[in-house]
Amino acid sequence: MPAKLIQANETPFNRVDVDPIALDIIENALKNARYEMDTVLFRTAMSPGIREQHDEFPMIANVEGKMVVGQFGSFIHGFKEAFNGTIEEGDVFLTNDPYACNGAVSHINDWLVLVPVFKDHRLIAWAAMFGHMTDVGGKVPGSLPTDARQIYEEGIRVPVTKIFKKGELQEEILELVLYNCRLPHWNRSDFNAIIAACRTAEKRCVEIAERFGDDIFYSAMDELLERNKRAMAQLIKNTVPEEKQYFEDYICDDGLGMGPYRIKCAMWREGDKVKFDFEGTDPQSISSINFYLNEEMFKMFCGVYMIMVFDPQIMFNDGFYDLMEVNIPAGTLLKPMEPAALSCRTHALGRIFDVLGGLLGQGSPDFLCAAGFSDSPHFMYSGYDKNGEWYQLYQIGFGGVPGKPSGDGPDGHSLWPSFTNVPNEFLESYFPLRIDVYETLPDSGGAGLHRGGNALRIGYRFLEPGEISIHDDRWLTYPWGVNGGHPGQRSQKILVRTDGTEELCESKCDRLHVNAGDLLYFDTWGGGGWGDPLVRPTDKVAFDVDAGLVTVDGARNNYGVVINEDGTVDEDATTALRAQMSSDRGDTKLFDKGFESVDELKARCEADTGLKAPQQPRFETWVDVQRQRVAG
Repeated sequence: MPAKLIQANETPFNRVDVDPIALDIIENALKNARYEMDTVLFRTAMSPGIREQHDEFPMIANVEGKMVVGQFGSFIHGFKEAFNGTIEEGDVFLTNDPYACNGAVSHINDWLVLVPVFKDHRLIAWAAMFGHMTDVGGKVPGSLPTDARQIYEEGIRVPVTKIFKKGELQEEILELVLYNCRLPHWNRSDFNAIIAACRTAEKRCVEIAERFGDDIFYSAMDELLERNKRAMAQLIKNTVPEEKQYFEDYICDDGLGMGPYRIKCAMWREGDKVKFDFEGTDPQSISSINFYLNEEMFKMFCGVYMIMVFDPQIMFNDGFYDLMEVNIPAGTLLKPMEPAALSCRTHALGRIFDVLGGLLGQGSPDFLCAAGFSDSPHFMYSGYDKNGEWYQLYQIGFGGVPGKPSGDGPDGHSLWPSFTNVPNEFLESYFPLRIDVYETLPDSGGAGLHRGGNALRIGYRFLEPGEISIHDDRWLTYPWGVNGGHPGQRSQKILVRTDGTEELCESKCDRLHVNAGDLLYFDTWGGGGWGDPLVRPTDKVAFDVDAGLVTVDGARNNYGVVINEDGTVDEDATTALRAQMSSDRGDTKLFDKGFESVDELKARCEADTGLKAPQQPRFETWVDVQRQRVAG
């Protein structure tokens, strides 16, 4: 049974014409309310993941649950499909279980709050937000166990629950959830901050409706969705070819020594609709790298990517969803069967954007972006300090943003909208560590007419014994270059012990013991390059060398630019060298992935990285095991 709306006022809304000026005012008022949600949250939350890095996603939606303004939407569609209870005035819903809300959130660290907005006892809108909690219990601090086989190992699961019922907080439920978390005071603060942010949006929606009238408010939201649909329809027609485009990329490994895992997608247009088919994607993993990708969520990913690449002036919302059809086969890496583990889905989540870039750019190579989103690396450090107090850090790392048609990719930056780094001063004030190094790595961005952004190196000096967890990818495969651009450098993690010995860490590992004085170099990946590096203006290459972004050897070997001792360009030598390099190279590639086959990549792995190449994945899932037992 679907959710049932219980309301006293059954008067339907009337669709009316909205004056363009009123529409503009309502649009900006909703946008301001969405950003006010952020402000309330950042000033109230305690965890650095939310307070400092802004790992949260707000939205305001219409009565049907379609996001009108927000960052990443589509929460309410999955919730309404899965929930079969009642929706009443004063209710507030909480969940963190992807399987209970059809993937509206994708791992249980994300606490999703949904508030139905009532005015005069009638539902007029929705406010929603989720934020990543530093810890929700489970087998490892941070609740992101690489070796989890089932979601039960990852922390406390909260089904869709009325955390407020008719306006009353269900304190016993909240206390039960907090009891299972390692940092209950952080979780409580972050939860209250999310509630406050949604209450702010609720208040603003009511104010707008009171000013303009319920029918105008309803119709304005509908018109904003329709306007997006018209713009996206034209964008799809202009940029998506009718001929099928194919692209595939890989998750390097699963943390259990197996990989790589293929994500494959086809895209084509039929009339006004664009279709995506993930047939050929590998089966779900036995580890926690599975990503429960809700179809509506993928449409949102695709829409925001298209808008940012092709026409950033389009207002992003859920209005265009009818123009997309998505097929994600069940039992695959992107639609695992319950109770598959999901905690480390971040690698596949990031890689989806690289796959989208490869698909959408084939029909319009001039708009093609290189790879560089690639991942959202996590670093965790926990233990007891000298006073016996528990400390626990969760931090997201940044990499090189890919080269793009309009210019170079930023160095050591996040591609997530609105994300920021945790200030080093904050880290050193609240955690027993010191940041010895914080720099981008020269030559790590893929060479190109437009250079890929350089990787980021953070040197963590640990001041107390503890345990660390490292979650990253792109250590085996490369962030690929496009239109003649070179791939970016791969990631690596090096732990330097106090006796001077160095350990090359696995890309995905938990509970790695560190001592006071140990130093971890956390190196992320570089973005792929865009365009032929041999035609990059020599003055730009000279500037990069002077700025420390490219070395003198990198300028010569990758760009064919000869730099004199005084930093000037030897133009004659450069012209000759570039002509020779162009002749030796031949034609440029549309995609340069840095390898021709997975077997070749694995063969080179140990020599290139010093790490053992992953083995062929085993796809015996929990479901398979049960079926084998039944079959005897």
